[in-house]
Parts: sequence; C-alpha cells; structure tokens
Amino acid sequence: MLVAPARVPATRRLAATLYGYAFLTDLVLLYPLYVLLFADTGLSVGQISSLFVLWAAAGIVLEVPSGVWADAVSRRLLLCLAPLLAAAGFALWVLLPSYPAFAVGFLLWGAGGALRSGALEALVFTELERLGAADRYARLIGRTRTAEVLGAVGSGVLAGPVYALGGYLAVGAASVATCLLAAAVAARFPEHRPPPSAPVPGGEPDGPRASAAPGEGPGDDGPGWLDSLRLGLREVRADRRVRAAVLLVAAVTAIWGGLDEYTGLLAADTGMAEVGVPLLLLLVWAGMTVGGLLAPLGERLSHRGYAGLLVFAAAATAAGALLRHPAGFVLLAAAFAAFQLATVLADVRLQARITGSARATVTSLAGMATDLTIVAFYAGYGLLAGAVGNPAAFAVAVLPYLLVALWLLTGRA
Repeated sequence: MLVAPARVPATRRLAATLYGYAFLTDLVLLYPLYVLLFADTGLSVGQISSLFVLWAAAGIVLEVPSGVWADAVSRRLLLCLAPLLAAAGFALWVLLPSYPAFAVGFLLWGAGGALRSGALEALVFTELERLGAADRYARLIGRTRTAEVLGAVGSGVLAGPVYALGGYLAVGAASVATCLLAAAVAARFPEHRPPPSAPVPGGEPDGPRASAAPGEGPGDDGPGWLDSLRLGLREVRADRRVRAAVLLVAAVTAIWGGLDEYTGLLAADTGMAEVGVPLLLLLVWAGMTVGGLLAPLGERLSHRGYAGLLVFAAAATAAGALLRHPAGFVLLAAAFAAFQLATVLADVRLQARITGSARATVTSLAGMATDLTIVAFYAGYGLLAGAVGNPAAFAVAVLPYLLVALWLLTGRA
C-alpha cells in the first residue's frame, strides 16, 4: 500500500514520537540498581520476591480495565499518565526507602505498565490505518522494541556513573526526569478515534469504520466503558481468528520473556567472572535489537516459516544453554533475536485481525493472558531450576514452543 505524499510527514511524526516514547520509558536508571536498593534498605530475599508478586499482580488486575478505559476515553491520555505513575513510585523509593514505600512504588509502576499496554499498540495501528499506512505497523513496532532495548542498555551504562556521583537519590532523580520526559513526548501522539463498531463472526464490523475527522477530540463518538468491554469480549468470543491471535501472543511472548529474567544466572553458570556477565547480557540485548529490526522481512514468512522460526529459536536456546560455556550466548543471542521477531509478528497478526473499535481492550486481553502465563512460568521455572539447574531448565522451558509450532502448522492459529 502506498502512502499519500501529504501523509508522509504525519507518519514520520508518529514514528519519531513512538520511538522517543519507547526509549525514554525504558531509560530508567533505577532498573539495574533497584534490587540493590532494596537489599541495602534491609529487605530479605523473601520480601523482595513478594514485591515482584505485587508488581505482577497490579499489571494483571489492571490490564483489561486499562484497555477498556483507553477505548472509552483516550489512548493518548493513558500513555501520558503511565510514566507519571512510574515517576511517583520511583520518587517514593528514594525519598522514603522502606518496604511499604517499595510496595506502593511497585503498585504504581505496575499500574503504569498496564495503562501503556494495549493503548500504545491500538493508537499506533489506528493512526496508521487512518493514514493508509497500516502495512508499516510491523516496521514501526519492531523498531519500537529496539528503542526499548536501547533504553534499557542506556540505563545500564549510565546507572553506575550517576550512582557514583550522587547515590540512590541521584539515580532516582534521573529516573523521575526520564519518566516526565516520556509523559511530555506522549502528549505529542496524534489521536483520531473511529466511531464505535461491533464485530460480528467472520471479522467484519457492523457499521462503517470511517475515522474521526482530523482534529476531532478522542472519545467524542466513542463507546462508554461498559460498551468497550462488551465489544472487546464479544470480538474475542465471536471471531475464532482473533481468539487464536490473542492466544498466540501469550504463547509466543511469555516463556522467552520469563527466561530473559534468568539470563544473568545462566551467564554465571558458564563460569564467567561477575565482571564479564554484563558483556554476555549485552550480547543477548544485541540479538533482541536485531530481531526487532527484522520485522519488515519477517512479515513475508508463511505459517510454515513462522513455525520454523519458533523451532529454530527453541533449538538455539536449548543448545546455547546446554553448552555451559560463554560461547553458548552467541546461540542464545540468535534465539532471542528470533523470539523478538516472533513476538512482533504475533502482535502484527493480532492487530490485523481486530475489526471492532475496542482495539485496546482486545490487545489488553492478550496482555493479561501473557502476564498470567509468565507468573505461572516463574513458579514452574523456580521449581525446575532448583532441581536440575539453570542450563537444563532453559532447555526444558522452551519445549512448549514445539507445540506452538505444530499448532501453527495445523492452520488453526
């Protein structure tokens, strides 16, 4: 699909805003240090683990309500509020370091993540569709994931020097500042809301999908909160293709997203000295960056090609982990590049199949399914790694991807 020349600047502005927002959202200098802050405050490992549970619970509970709110009110508004909630939580951590403050901070951070999830993808796809550039969604979202990884890398590079200059207070202040910048950037997102439309079995909406006129305020003709929830749930129930896409997002994203949290432990198990562990993790992040950039090429994959991508990623993960050597992280980087690409393509498939106006609601349902699967994965991985060690646990954990690949080959996804 060709984009009209007059609309190219609008597409570029949307892309620039999206990349800046993604980068700033993950450029949080507290990321590499917050566990140390908790430990230095006197928290036990059990207390720290309970904070992670609160964080995950906040995201799960608020995921769908926030998506419904985005459809009913304003997706841009939620994207502005999300980093502000995180900023408030980070400020609490460094100003009043204590278990209650950490708990409230994680609740705020989890709420911010829920506000952003669903709303971002829905806003971007809707705007591209309005501009006649929906075919660019994979490219933009792939580069967005890359911008997020680069933000996380930047936080790792800057956290040490800033901490050396001013301790946790300086790191916290810098984290709050980047969140405020992210909120300011979010205010630049365009938002044109389509009139409410209800999907019917087969994926076609009941009514016209003409976009709101340029400049029309969000929510002018939008459905109410309950209407958005009903429309989103009805679309997932009525359209088998949408339901399959929601499940595919969760199946593809959850396991490797959970494994990412344990790559540091896997690196340590290779015998690498602590000073070298960040270098191995940097290799994995580089792989994820490449995976996001490959999204436009990945769109050409058939069902069989997509299934092969998942099989390759699972096999490379297992082989890299079982090598028990730093060289195995080259395979792990390739695997995570493939997983990142597969995740972007699963999101593209979901957005392309949604036909109703409750796009953020449906996307948030996929996010909630992913979060629930990740929580279950954490519990299972802890038991598995305790019994067989991290390398073997990595190899066993990716076996479900073979089932997902088989499901894709049956044509039911």
